[in-house]
Amino acid sequence: MNQRMLLAAAAVVLVLGGGAAAFHAARTPATVPAPPEPQAATSGAQDSVLGARTKGSPDAPVTVLEIADFQCPACRIFWEQTMPRLQQEYVESGKVRFVFLNLPLVEIHHNAAAAAQFAMCAARQQHFWPIHDALFEHQSAWAALPDPSAYFFSLAAAAGLQTDALSVCVGDTALRTAIAAEAEGLARAGVRSTPSFVINGALLEGAAPIESWRPILDSVYRAKTGR
Repeated sequence: MNQRMLLAAAAVVLVLGGGAAAFHAARTPATVPAPPEPQAATSGAQDSVLGARTKGSPDAPVTVLEIADFQCPACRIFWEQTMPRLQQEYVESGKVRFVFLNLPLVEIHHNAAAAAQFAMCAARQQHFWPIHDALFEHQSAWAALPDPSAYFFSLAAAAGLQTDALSVCVGDTALRTAIAAEAEGLARAGVRSTPSFVINGALLEGAAPIESWRPILDSVYRAKTGR
């Protein structure tokens, strides 16, 4: 099953109630739409761009959909405190594959949509994860800027992106529409906050620590592999 089919088949559940992090078994699942890639000429190109925001072995038995907003402080906490351990223990070991989906909360984060556009333009150049990391690392520097474009281009230069192609891409209204459609699809499926994670048809909300992730991933991995 390719990544587009996998995402289209993934399920999330609307979570009522709170807590900093909660894991819920899916009872009334809604389909998470595959992220549209408006300028991909072929299905192979579509898979290439989607693959740019995927990390981990394509044969990993467990897939986690990470739903995040680059301006979200809690998303940065997850990236800084939890993701390095998940990377080491589960991604690099071949157990888990991560796929990033965009949910910019534009009502409260005025630069979130621009950051998502910038990251997706980096994905087109197969530089998504370096820019993903740079956006979170330097979040405090660009989040409050009236216009973060110049700062984003400085990050792009440091990451080795082709700036001419980037200039065209960041002005692409079709891509902007696609990102908004991705976010709207996630909202319709019941995802309301960031970061959120879909794991085997259930939703984990919040910047949960590694101690919360281990029993979940270990249980899903055993169910998938019998090991």
